[in-house]
Amino acid sequence: MNATATFIEIFKPFGEAFELMKKILFQPFDISKWCVIGFAAFLAGNFGGGGFSGRFPNGKHAPTAPLPWHGPHDFHHWPWVTGLFVILFLSILALVLLLMWIRARGTFIFTDCIVHNRGAIKEPWREYRREGNSYFLFSLLFAFAMMAIFAVVAGVFVLLIRMVDLPDTQKTILFVTLGVLVFLAWILFAVVFGLINYFMAPVMYLRRCPALDAFREVLHLLRANPAPFVLFGLFSIVLFLGLMVAGMIVTCATCCLAAIPYVGTVIMLPALVWIRAFGLLFLRQFGSDYDVWKGKPPLSDSASPPPLPA
Repeated sequence: MNATATFIEIFKPFGEAFELMKKILFQPFDISKWCVIGFAAFLAGNFGGGGFSGRFPNGKHAPTAPLPWHGPHDFHHWPWVTGLFVILFLSILALVLLLMWIRARGTFIFTDCIVHNRGAIKEPWREYRREGNSYFLFSLLFAFAMMAIFAVVAGVFVLLIRMVDLPDTQKTILFVTLGVLVFLAWILFAVVFGLINYFMAPVMYLRRCPALDAFREVLHLLRANPAPFVLFGLFSIVLFLGLMVAGMIVTCATCCLAAIPYVGTVIMLPALVWIRAFGLLFLRQFGSDYDVWKGKPPLSDSASPPPLPA
């Protein structure tokens, strides 16, 4: 590893990422390349520039008429309803897993498009198949582990509250206090893991290593350099909020056109490339071992960032 004690900056790589984004998307401007990179960003989980409203077009909820109901003993189709719910649940679960898998594979495609300054889907999809699948399996297992831990903690938490012999008022105060502490701890853990997970893909892209090895390496890097990663995380939260505001503005300005999946991604592509390039340029400050451009000259017009300082 080549993680040095050099000064790690936040704003410098952010400015370099902006210049890199301009080279990739505007110098020269190529609409076909733009759309392909937009599709790569879409596969990576950037689905659009805004949300949707759950209201009806006239602004009112559809009226509902009360249905006659004579109790559960009069309903003779419970097996069918149960079966439909099971099928619905399994279908939703399969869709979620499919989206997670596509997002894992798309993360490497989007990274490759930025590194090589090209619009390509098939080549990186095949080349980084092993890394993408490993990234997906790691994310899936971690998600299941976190849900299991959360269920156990919640169960123990409720059990302890029930066992404590206190008046109802004090029990409520204790319940709320412990709940807030557990929630804050969970948020802190989610932020830390989010940072590690964010930089795992670039490390896997560079090392061609399994997800577990990348997790260990990024964790070691974060423990050795906590301050820069904390600043990066805080700055990323600001960028995320700014991106949300920009997405809502663009959605309103385009009459909700940007809310359409992929269309919104293409419209918001400069911001998405800028932010992703920012993460890659931030990581390369820790040494040439973390430079995704190392040994990978761009395949089209040069879009490589400035060389690392000596």
